[in-house]
Amino acid sequence: MNIAAYCRVSTDKEDQLNSLETQKNFFLEYAERSGDRLVRLYADEGISGTKTKNRKQFLKMIADAELGMFDVLVVKDISRFARNTVDLLENIRKLKNYGIQTHFLNSNMTSMGDSEFLLTIFGAIAQEESCNTSKRVKFGKKVNAEKGRVPNIVYGYNKTKGDYFNLTINQEEANIVRQIYCWYLNDGYGAAKIAIMLNDRGLKTKRNCSWTQNAICRILENEIYTGKIINGKEEVTDFLTGKRELKSEDQWFIVDKPELRIIDDESYMKAQKVKKERGGKFKVDRERHSNLHLFSTLIKCKDCGWSFRRCVRTYKNTYIRWVCSGHNGKGADSCPNAVTVDEDELIEVIENYFANMLSNRKRVIDYIVGEFQKVYKAEDENVAYEKELRQKITKINRNRKKYMDMYTDDLISREELNEKIGSDKQELKRLEAELKMVERHITKGNQLQWILTETFKEIENISNLRRATNAQLRRVLDRIEVDHQGNIEIVLKPFKELGLDKTVPICNDLT
Repeated sequence: MNIAAYCRVSTDKEDQLNSLETQKNFFLEYAERSGDRLVRLYADEGISGTKTKNRKQFLKMIADAELGMFDVLVVKDISRFARNTVDLLENIRKLKNYGIQTHFLNSNMTSMGDSEFLLTIFGAIAQEESCNTSKRVKFGKKVNAEKGRVPNIVYGYNKTKGDYFNLTINQEEANIVRQIYCWYLNDGYGAAKIAIMLNDRGLKTKRNCSWTQNAICRILENEIYTGKIINGKEEVTDFLTGKRELKSEDQWFIVDKPELRIIDDESYMKAQKVKKERGGKFKVDRERHSNLHLFSTLIKCKDCGWSFRRCVRTYKNTYIRWVCSGHNGKGADSCPNAVTVDEDELIEVIENYFANMLSNRKRVIDYIVGEFQKVYKAEDENVAYEKELRQKITKINRNRKKYMDMYTDDLISREELNEKIGSDKQELKRLEAELKMVERHITKGNQLQWILTETFKEIENISNLRRATNAQLRRVLDRIEVDHQGNIEIVLKPFKELGLDKTVPICNDLT
Protein backbone atom coordinates (compact mmCIF):
# COMPACT_ATOMS: atom_id res chain seq x y z
CA MET A 1 0.00 0.00 0.00
CA ASN A 2 1.23 3.49 -0.83
CA ILE A 3 1.43 5.62 2.29
CA ALA A 4 2.53 9.17 3.05
CA ALA A 5 3.61 10.60 6.40
CA TYR A 6 3.28 14.07 7.88
CA CYS A 7 5.30 15.53 10.75
CA ARG A 8 5.80 19.03 12.18
CA VAL A 9 7.73 20.94 14.82
CA SER A 10 6.67 24.37 16.06
CA THR A 11 10.08 26.10 16.23
CA ASP A 12 13.34 26.01 14.33
CA LYS A 13 15.47 25.60 17.45
CA GLU A 14 18.11 22.89 17.37
CA ASP A 15 16.34 20.53 19.78
CA GLN A 16 13.12 20.82 17.78
CA LEU A 17 14.91 20.14 14.50
CA ASN A 18 16.46 17.06 16.12
CA SER A 19 12.94 16.01 17.05
CA LEU A 20 11.88 16.43 13.42
CA GLU A 21 14.69 14.13 12.27
CA THR A 22 13.60 11.60 14.88
CA GLN A 23 10.04 11.73 13.52
CA LYS A 24 11.29 11.22 9.95
CA ASN A 25 13.33 8.16 11.00
CA PHE A 26 10.30 6.84 12.89
CA PHE A 27 8.17 6.83 9.73
CA LEU A 28 10.90 5.20 7.65
CA GLU A 29 11.14 2.39 10.22
CA TYR A 30 7.34 2.16 10.43
CA ALA A 31 7.03 1.65 6.67
CA GLU A 32 9.74 -1.00 6.76
CA ARG A 33 7.97 -2.90 9.55
CA SER A 34 4.50 -2.67 8.01
CA GLY A 35 5.66 -3.56 4.52
CA ASP A 36 4.04 -0.45 3.07
CA ARG A 37 5.61 1.80 0.46
CA LEU A 38 6.42 5.26 1.85
CA VAL A 39 5.95 7.41 -1.27
CA ARG A 40 6.33 10.83 0.37
CA LEU A 41 7.25 12.36 3.71
CA TYR A 42 5.92 15.88 4.38
CA ALA A 43 7.63 17.90 7.12
CA ASP A 44 7.03 21.49 8.30
CA GLU A 45 9.79 23.15 10.31
CA GLY A 46 9.18 25.98 12.78
CA ILE A 47 5.46 26.28 12.03
CA SER A 48 2.59 26.53 14.53
CA GLY A 49 -0.10 23.90 14.38
CA THR A 50 -2.95 26.33 15.07
CA LYS A 51 -3.23 27.47 11.42
CA THR A 52 -2.85 25.23 8.36
CA LYS A 53 -2.67 28.10 5.84
CA ASN A 54 0.98 28.82 6.79
CA ARG A 55 2.14 25.19 6.49
CA LYS A 56 3.51 24.76 2.98
CA GLN A 57 4.22 21.04 3.27
CA PHE A 58 0.79 20.39 4.78
CA LEU A 59 -0.90 22.20 1.88
CA LYS A 60 1.26 20.27 -0.62
CA MET A 61 0.18 17.04 1.09
CA ILE A 62 -3.49 17.96 0.62
CA ALA A 63 -2.85 18.85 -3.04
CA ASP A 64 -1.06 15.53 -3.67
CA ALA A 65 -3.90 13.71 -1.93
CA GLU A 66 -6.33 15.23 -4.41
CA LEU A 67 -4.21 13.79 -7.23
CA GLY A 68 -4.32 10.36 -5.59
CA MET A 69 -0.57 10.16 -4.96
CA PHE A 70 -1.07 7.92 -1.89
CA ASP A 71 -3.72 5.78 -0.21
CA VAL A 72 -3.10 6.34 3.51
CA LEU A 73 -1.68 9.25 5.50
CA VAL A 74 0.09 8.35 8.74
CA VAL A 75 0.66 10.91 11.51
CA LYS A 76 2.35 10.20 14.82
CA ASP A 77 -0.05 12.27 16.91
CA ILE A 78 -3.15 14.41 16.36
CA SER A 79 -1.33 17.49 17.70
CA ARG A 80 1.24 17.16 14.86
CA PHE A 81 -1.63 17.23 12.33
CA ALA A 82 -3.50 20.21 13.82
CA ARG A 83 -4.00 22.04 17.12
CA ASN A 84 -7.14 23.69 15.82
CA THR A 85 -10.24 21.50 16.08
CA VAL A 86 -11.94 23.13 13.08
CA ASP A 87 -8.87 22.65 10.86
CA LEU A 88 -8.56 19.05 12.05
CA LEU A 89 -12.11 18.08 11.09
CA GLU A 90 -12.12 20.06 7.83
CA ASN A 91 -8.95 18.42 6.54
CA ILE A 92 -9.88 14.94 7.78
CA ARG A 93 -13.15 15.25 5.83
CA LYS A 94 -11.29 16.57 2.80
CA LEU A 95 -8.94 13.56 2.81
CA LYS A 96 -11.93 11.23 3.27
CA ASN A 97 -13.54 12.79 0.24
CA TYR A 98 -10.40 11.92 -1.75
CA GLY A 99 -10.69 8.34 -0.51
CA ILE A 100 -7.65 8.63 1.76
CA GLN A 101 -7.55 7.24 5.29
CA THR A 102 -5.70 9.15 8.01
CA HIS A 103 -4.06 7.01 10.71
CA PHE A 104 -2.92 8.57 14.00
CA LEU A 105 -0.37 6.09 15.36
CA ASN A 106 -0.01 7.10 19.04
CA SER A 107 -3.75 6.90 19.69
CA ASN A 108 -4.28 4.09 17.14
CA MET A 109 -7.16 5.98 15.53
CA THR A 110 -8.19 6.13 11.87
CA SER A 111 -10.42 8.64 10.12
CA MET A 112 -12.36 5.84 8.41
CA GLY A 113 -12.82 3.51 11.38
CA ASP A 114 -13.33 5.84 14.34
CA SER A 115 -16.16 8.29 14.84
CA GLU A 116 -15.66 12.02 14.48
CA PHE A 117 -16.74 12.38 18.09
CA LEU A 118 -13.51 10.75 19.33
CA LEU A 119 -11.40 12.70 16.85
CA THR A 120 -13.06 15.93 18.03
CA ILE A 121 -12.26 15.14 21.68
CA PHE A 122 -8.60 14.46 20.94
CA GLY A 123 -8.48 17.55 18.70
CA ALA A 124 -10.00 19.69 21.46
CA ILE A 125 -7.36 18.39 23.90
CA ALA A 126 -4.60 19.36 21.46
CA GLN A 127 -6.16 22.80 21.00
CA GLU A 128 -6.42 23.34 24.75
CA GLU A 129 -2.77 22.35 25.13
CA SER A 130 -1.88 24.98 22.51
CA CYS A 131 -4.00 27.53 24.40
CA ASN A 132 -2.13 26.80 27.63
CA THR A 133 1.19 27.10 25.82
CA SER A 134 0.07 30.48 24.50
CA LYS A 135 -0.76 31.62 28.03
CA ARG A 136 2.65 30.51 29.32
CA VAL A 137 4.43 32.32 26.49
CA LYS A 138 2.36 35.45 27.10
CA PHE A 139 3.20 35.36 30.83
CA GLY A 140 6.91 34.92 30.06
CA LYS A 141 6.85 37.87 27.67
CA LYS A 142 5.15 40.02 30.31
CA VAL A 143 7.85 39.20 32.88
CA ASN A 144 10.61 39.96 30.37
CA ALA A 145 8.86 43.19 29.35
CA GLU A 146 8.80 44.37 32.97
CA LYS A 147 12.54 43.71 33.17
CA GLY A 148 13.13 45.73 29.98
CA ARG A 149 13.85 43.09 27.33
CA VAL A 150 15.60 44.71 24.36
CA PRO A 151 14.89 44.07 20.65
CA ASN A 152 16.88 41.36 18.88
CA ILE A 153 17.89 43.58 15.97
CA VAL A 154 17.88 47.39 16.07
CA TYR A 155 19.99 49.76 14.00
CA GLY A 156 22.51 51.72 16.05
CA TYR A 157 23.14 48.99 18.64
CA ASN A 158 24.95 45.68 19.09
CA LYS A 159 23.53 42.78 21.03
CA THR A 160 25.33 39.86 22.64
CA LYS A 161 23.73 36.55 21.70
CA GLY A 162 21.81 35.12 24.64
CA ASP A 163 21.71 38.44 26.54
CA TYR A 164 18.07 39.57 26.37
CA PHE A 165 18.32 42.72 28.49
CA ASN A 166 21.41 44.61 27.34
CA LEU A 167 22.58 46.49 24.25
CA THR A 168 25.73 48.45 23.45
CA ILE A 169 25.87 51.44 21.12
CA ASN A 170 27.41 50.82 17.69
CA GLN A 171 29.15 54.17 17.19
CA GLU A 172 29.32 53.93 13.39
CA GLU A 173 25.59 53.20 13.10
CA ALA A 174 24.77 55.75 15.82
CA ASN A 175 26.41 58.45 13.69
CA ILE A 176 24.12 57.48 10.79
CA VAL A 177 21.07 57.74 13.11
CA ARG A 178 22.17 61.25 14.13
CA GLN A 179 22.70 62.15 10.46
CA ILE A 180 19.16 60.94 9.63
CA TYR A 181 17.69 63.23 12.32
CA CYS A 182 19.86 66.13 11.12
CA TRP A 183 18.73 65.71 7.50
CA TYR A 184 15.09 65.41 8.57
CA LEU A 185 14.98 68.30 11.06
CA ASN A 186 17.64 70.77 9.87
CA ASP A 187 17.75 70.21 6.09
CA GLY A 188 14.07 69.40 5.62
CA TYR A 189 14.59 66.18 3.65
CA GLY A 190 11.77 63.63 3.60
CA ALA A 191 12.14 59.97 4.62
CA ALA A 192 12.14 58.75 1.00
CA LYS A 193 14.86 61.24 0.02
CA ILE A 194 16.98 60.24 3.03
CA ALA A 195 16.67 56.56 2.05
CA ILE A 196 17.91 57.40 -1.47
CA MET A 197 20.86 59.38 -0.05
CA LEU A 198 21.91 56.48 2.21
CA ASN A 199 21.63 53.98 -0.64
CA ASP A 200 23.72 56.26 -2.88
CA ARG A 201 26.46 56.11 -0.25
CA GLY A 202 26.36 52.31 -0.34
CA LEU A 203 25.08 52.01 3.23
CA LYS A 204 22.91 49.07 4.33
CA THR A 205 20.38 48.42 7.10
CA LYS A 206 21.06 46.09 10.04
CA ARG A 207 19.74 43.19 7.95
CA ASN A 208 22.06 44.17 5.08
CA CYS A 209 19.16 45.43 2.94
CA SER A 210 18.71 48.66 1.00
CA TRP A 211 17.17 51.58 2.85
CA THR A 212 13.49 52.34 2.30
CA GLN A 213 11.14 55.13 3.32
CA ASN A 214 9.55 52.84 5.94
CA ALA A 215 12.95 51.98 7.44
CA ILE A 216 13.74 55.68 7.91
CA CYS A 217 10.31 56.32 9.46
CA ARG A 218 10.87 53.48 11.94
CA ILE A 219 14.11 55.11 13.10
CA LEU A 220 12.38 58.48 13.45
CA GLU A 221 9.58 56.89 15.52
CA ASN A 222 11.60 54.54 17.77
CA GLU A 223 11.89 55.80 21.38
CA ILE A 224 14.88 53.52 22.01
CA TYR A 225 17.19 56.22 20.60
CA THR A 226 16.24 58.44 23.57
CA GLY A 227 17.23 55.69 26.02
CA LYS A 228 13.75 54.25 26.62
CA ILE A 229 12.93 50.54 26.24
CA ILE A 230 9.19 50.16 25.63
CA ASN A 231 7.46 46.77 25.53
CA GLY A 232 3.84 45.66 25.57
CA LYS A 233 2.42 48.03 22.95
CA GLU A 234 0.29 45.20 21.58
CA GLU A 235 -0.69 41.66 22.47
CA VAL A 236 -2.11 38.55 20.81
CA THR A 237 -5.81 38.34 21.69
CA ASP A 238 -6.61 35.13 19.77
CA PHE A 239 -3.98 32.38 19.72
CA LEU A 240 -5.75 30.55 16.88
CA THR A 241 -5.79 33.43 14.39
CA GLY A 242 -2.79 35.32 15.79
CA LYS A 243 -4.90 38.50 15.89
CA ARG A 244 -3.17 41.37 17.68
CA GLU A 245 -4.59 44.44 19.38
CA LEU A 246 -2.89 47.69 20.41
CA LYS A 247 -2.81 48.38 24.15
CA SER A 248 -3.34 51.78 25.73
CA GLU A 249 -0.21 53.76 26.65
CA ASP A 250 -0.78 53.37 30.39
CA GLN A 251 -0.36 49.58 29.96
CA TRP A 252 3.06 49.80 28.29
CA PHE A 253 6.19 48.63 30.12
CA ILE A 254 8.78 51.46 30.00
CA VAL A 255 12.33 51.06 31.30
CA ASP A 256 14.80 53.99 31.18
CA LYS A 257 18.34 53.15 30.03
CA PRO A 258 20.28 56.45 29.73
CA GLU A 259 23.39 54.60 28.51
CA LEU A 260 21.54 53.80 25.26
CA ARG A 261 20.68 57.43 24.40
CA ILE A 262 21.70 58.52 20.88
CA ILE A 263 19.12 61.30 20.28
CA ASP A 264 18.06 63.94 22.83
CA ASP A 265 14.39 64.19 23.82
CA GLU A 266 13.94 67.59 22.19
CA SER A 267 15.08 66.32 18.74
CA TYR A 268 12.92 63.23 19.05
CA MET A 269 9.78 65.21 19.95
CA LYS A 270 10.49 67.72 17.17
CA ALA A 271 10.76 64.84 14.66
CA GLN A 272 7.33 63.55 15.73
CA LYS A 273 5.85 67.02 15.33
CA VAL A 274 7.37 67.52 11.87
CA LYS A 275 6.20 64.08 10.76
CA LYS A 276 2.66 64.81 11.90
CA GLU A 277 2.62 68.22 10.18
CA ARG A 278 3.91 66.79 6.91
CA GLY A 279 1.40 63.95 7.09
CA GLY A 280 -1.42 66.46 7.58
CA LYS A 281 -0.20 68.63 4.69
CA PHE A 282 -0.10 65.75 2.22
CA LYS A 283 -3.05 63.90 3.78
CA VAL A 284 -1.02 60.76 4.48
CA ASP A 285 -1.05 58.84 7.73
CA ARG A 286 -1.37 55.24 8.87
CA GLU A 287 -4.92 54.99 7.51
CA ARG A 288 -5.16 55.05 3.74
CA HIS A 289 -7.90 57.43 2.60
CA SER A 290 -8.46 55.84 -0.80
CA ASN A 291 -11.81 57.58 -1.33
CA LEU A 292 -11.47 60.66 0.85
CA HIS A 293 -11.31 63.21 -1.99
CA LEU A 294 -12.90 63.44 -5.43
CA PHE A 295 -9.82 62.16 -7.31
CA SER A 296 -8.25 59.94 -4.63
CA THR A 297 -6.30 57.06 -6.32
CA LEU A 298 -8.03 57.87 -9.64
CA ILE A 299 -5.22 59.95 -11.17
CA LYS A 300 -2.39 57.66 -12.32
CA CYS A 301 1.09 58.53 -13.54
CA LYS A 302 1.61 57.13 -17.05
CA ASP A 303 5.38 57.03 -16.50
CA CYS A 304 5.70 55.11 -13.21
CA GLY A 305 2.15 53.88 -12.50
CA TRP A 306 1.89 55.47 -9.04
CA SER A 307 -1.19 57.41 -8.00
CA PHE A 308 -1.15 61.20 -7.79
CA ARG A 309 -1.61 62.61 -4.31
CA ARG A 310 -3.38 65.74 -3.16
CA CYS A 311 -1.44 68.79 -1.94
CA VAL A 312 -3.00 71.91 -0.45
CA ARG A 313 -1.14 75.21 -0.57
CA THR A 314 -2.36 78.46 0.97
CA TYR A 315 -0.95 81.78 -0.26
CA LYS A 316 -3.56 84.55 -0.32
CA ASN A 317 -5.88 81.91 -1.81
CA THR A 318 -6.06 78.15 -1.29
CA TYR A 319 -4.73 76.06 -4.16
CA ILE A 320 -5.34 72.33 -4.53
CA ARG A 321 -2.82 70.45 -6.67
CA TRP A 322 -2.22 66.80 -7.52
CA VAL A 323 1.36 65.48 -7.93
CA CYS A 324 2.87 62.09 -8.79
CA SER A 325 3.65 60.16 -5.59
CA GLY A 326 6.56 58.40 -7.31
CA HIS A 327 8.27 61.61 -8.40
CA ASN A 328 7.37 63.54 -5.24
CA GLY A 329 8.38 60.75 -2.85
CA LYS A 330 11.34 59.11 -4.58
CA GLY A 331 12.72 61.89 -6.77
CA ALA A 332 13.24 62.52 -10.48
CA ASP A 333 15.52 59.48 -10.85
CA SER A 334 12.57 57.27 -9.95
CA CYS A 335 9.98 59.08 -12.12
CA PRO A 336 10.44 62.03 -14.50
CA ASN A 337 6.82 63.18 -14.15
CA ALA A 338 7.01 66.56 -12.41
CA VAL A 339 3.62 67.72 -13.74
CA THR A 340 1.36 69.48 -11.22
CA VAL A 341 -2.36 69.06 -11.97
CA ASP A 342 -4.61 71.88 -10.75
CA GLU A 343 -7.83 70.39 -9.33
CA ASP A 344 -10.07 73.20 -10.63
CA GLU A 345 -8.66 72.82 -14.15
CA LEU A 346 -9.05 69.02 -14.06
CA ILE A 347 -12.68 69.34 -12.96
CA GLU A 348 -13.32 71.66 -15.91
CA VAL A 349 -11.66 69.21 -18.34
CA ILE A 350 -13.76 66.28 -17.11
CA GLU A 351 -17.00 68.28 -17.09
CA ASN A 352 -16.40 69.26 -20.74
CA TYR A 353 -15.54 65.65 -21.54
CA PHE A 354 -18.80 64.40 -20.04
CA ALA A 355 -20.79 67.13 -21.80
CA ASN A 356 -19.28 66.12 -25.17
CA MET A 357 -20.08 62.46 -24.51
CA LEU A 358 -23.72 63.19 -23.70
CA SER A 359 -24.19 65.39 -26.76
CA ASN A 360 -22.57 62.74 -28.99
CA ARG A 361 -24.05 59.69 -27.29
CA LYS A 362 -24.80 57.66 -30.43
CA ARG A 363 -21.32 58.13 -31.91
CA VAL A 364 -19.67 57.21 -28.59
CA ILE A 365 -21.72 54.01 -28.34
CA ASP A 366 -20.96 53.10 -31.96
CA TYR A 367 -17.25 53.67 -31.31
CA ILE A 368 -17.20 51.41 -28.21
CA VAL A 369 -19.20 48.67 -29.94
CA GLY A 370 -16.82 48.86 -32.91
CA GLU A 371 -13.74 48.53 -30.67
CA PHE A 372 -15.32 45.58 -28.87
CA GLN A 373 -16.02 43.77 -32.14
CA LYS A 374 -12.45 44.38 -33.35
CA VAL A 375 -10.99 42.63 -30.33
CA TYR A 376 -13.43 39.77 -29.83
CA LYS A 377 -14.74 37.18 -32.23
CA ALA A 378 -18.39 37.06 -33.22
CA GLU A 379 -20.66 35.50 -30.60
CA ASP A 380 -21.46 32.33 -32.59
CA GLU A 381 -17.71 31.76 -33.20
CA ASN A 382 -17.05 32.11 -29.46
CA VAL A 383 -19.78 29.60 -28.60
CA ALA A 384 -18.33 27.05 -31.05
CA TYR A 385 -14.80 27.64 -29.71
CA GLU A 386 -16.06 27.25 -26.13
CA LYS A 387 -17.50 23.81 -27.03
CA GLU A 388 -14.22 22.78 -28.67
CA LEU A 389 -12.21 23.81 -25.59
CA ARG A 390 -14.50 21.88 -23.24
CA GLN A 391 -14.10 18.73 -25.35
CA LYS A 392 -10.29 19.01 -25.22
CA ILE A 393 -10.32 19.54 -21.43
CA THR A 394 -12.59 16.51 -20.93
CA LYS A 395 -10.26 14.34 -23.03
CA ILE A 396 -7.16 15.39 -21.04
CA ASN A 397 -8.93 14.76 -17.71
CA ARG A 398 -9.93 11.26 -18.89
CA ASN A 399 -6.33 10.48 -19.80
CA ARG A 400 -5.04 11.81 -16.47
CA LYS A 401 -7.53 9.63 -14.58
CA LYS A 402 -6.50 6.59 -16.64
CA TYR A 403 -2.81 7.06 -15.79
CA MET A 404 -3.60 7.72 -12.12
CA ASP A 405 -5.52 4.42 -12.00
CA MET A 406 -2.58 2.64 -13.66
CA TYR A 407 -0.21 4.11 -11.08
CA THR A 408 -2.50 3.06 -8.21
CA ASP A 409 -2.58 -0.50 -9.61
CA ASP A 410 1.26 -0.49 -9.85
CA LEU A 411 1.14 -0.80 -13.63
CA ILE A 412 3.42 2.24 -14.07
CA SER A 413 6.03 3.90 -11.83
CA ARG A 414 5.90 7.35 -10.26
CA GLU A 415 8.40 8.59 -12.86
CA GLU A 416 6.28 7.22 -15.69
CA LEU A 417 3.19 8.86 -14.16
CA ASN A 418 4.92 12.24 -14.02
CA GLU A 419 6.09 11.81 -17.59
CA LYS A 420 2.57 10.97 -18.79
CA ILE A 421 0.66 13.72 -16.98
CA GLY A 422 3.41 16.38 -16.71
CA SER A 423 2.92 17.87 -20.18
CA ASP A 424 -0.85 17.40 -19.91
CA LYS A 425 -0.90 19.57 -16.78
CA GLN A 426 0.54 22.59 -18.61
CA GLU A 427 -1.78 22.09 -21.57
CA LEU A 428 -4.76 21.75 -19.22
CA LYS A 429 -3.89 25.04 -17.52
CA ARG A 430 -3.60 26.76 -20.89
CA LEU A 431 -6.95 25.40 -22.11
CA GLU A 432 -8.73 26.30 -18.86
CA ALA A 433 -7.35 29.85 -19.02
CA GLU A 434 -8.47 30.10 -22.65
CA LEU A 435 -11.93 28.79 -21.71
CA LYS A 436 -12.31 31.39 -18.96
CA MET A 437 -11.39 34.12 -21.41
CA VAL A 438 -13.90 32.91 -24.01
CA GLU A 439 -16.63 32.61 -21.37
CA ARG A 440 -15.83 36.14 -20.20
CA HIS A 441 -16.02 37.44 -23.75
CA ILE A 442 -19.41 35.80 -24.31
CA THR A 443 -20.69 37.23 -21.01
CA LYS A 444 -19.33 40.69 -21.75
CA GLY A 445 -20.87 40.62 -25.22
CA ASN A 446 -24.27 39.90 -23.66
CA GLN A 447 -23.76 42.72 -21.13
CA LEU A 448 -22.45 45.29 -23.64
CA GLN A 449 -25.65 47.27 -24.15
CA TRP A 450 -26.54 47.22 -20.44
CA ILE A 451 -23.06 48.46 -19.42
CA LEU A 452 -23.21 51.37 -21.87
CA THR A 453 -26.74 52.34 -20.79
CA GLU A 454 -25.76 52.33 -17.10
CA THR A 455 -22.62 54.39 -17.80
CA PHE A 456 -24.57 57.18 -19.47
CA LYS A 457 -27.08 57.13 -16.61
CA GLU A 458 -24.22 57.66 -14.13
CA ILE A 459 -22.83 60.54 -16.22
CA GLU A 460 -26.26 62.19 -16.29
CA ASN A 461 -26.52 61.84 -12.50
CA ILE A 462 -23.34 63.90 -12.02
CA SER A 463 -24.96 67.28 -12.52
CA ASN A 464 -22.16 69.08 -10.66
CA LEU A 465 -18.75 67.43 -10.51
CA ARG A 466 -17.68 69.56 -7.52
CA ARG A 467 -20.47 68.01 -5.46
CA ALA A 468 -19.82 64.46 -6.69
CA THR A 469 -18.13 61.82 -4.53
CA ASN A 470 -15.12 59.65 -5.29
CA ALA A 471 -17.35 56.54 -5.35
CA GLN A 472 -19.75 58.23 -7.78
CA LEU A 473 -16.90 59.16 -10.13
CA ARG A 474 -15.47 55.62 -9.95
CA ARG A 475 -18.70 54.24 -11.38
CA VAL A 476 -17.91 56.14 -14.59
CA LEU A 477 -14.11 56.42 -14.69
CA ASP A 478 -11.54 53.65 -14.35
CA ARG A 479 -8.59 56.06 -14.18
CA ILE A 480 -7.20 59.40 -15.34
CA GLU A 481 -3.69 59.08 -16.79
CA VAL A 482 -1.17 61.96 -16.80
CA ASP A 483 2.25 61.78 -18.49
CA HIS A 484 5.35 63.91 -17.91
CA GLN A 485 4.35 66.26 -20.75
CA GLY A 486 1.03 67.09 -19.07
CA ASN A 487 -1.17 65.07 -21.47
CA ILE A 488 -4.34 63.74 -19.84
CA GLU A 489 -6.16 60.57 -20.91
CA ILE A 490 -9.48 59.47 -19.43
CA VAL A 491 -10.28 55.73 -19.31
CA LEU A 492 -13.98 55.01 -18.93
CA LYS A 493 -15.30 52.19 -16.77
CA PRO A 494 -17.03 50.36 -19.69
CA PHE A 495 -13.70 49.75 -21.40
CA LYS A 496 -12.26 48.15 -18.27
CA GLU A 497 -15.36 46.04 -17.68
CA LEU A 498 -15.41 44.89 -21.32
CA GLY A 499 -11.73 43.96 -21.19
CA LEU A 500 -10.63 46.83 -23.47
CA ASP A 501 -7.78 48.83 -21.99
CA LYS A 502 -8.35 51.88 -24.21
CA THR A 503 -9.50 55.48 -23.94
CA VAL A 504 -12.48 57.12 -25.64
CA PRO A 505 -11.12 60.11 -27.59
CA ILE A 506 -12.76 63.52 -27.30
CA CYS A 507 -16.06 63.16 -29.10
CA ASN A 508 -15.17 65.72 -31.79
CA ASP A 509 -12.48 63.29 -32.97
CA LEU A 510 -14.92 60.38 -33.36
CA THR A 511 -15.73 59.46 -36.94
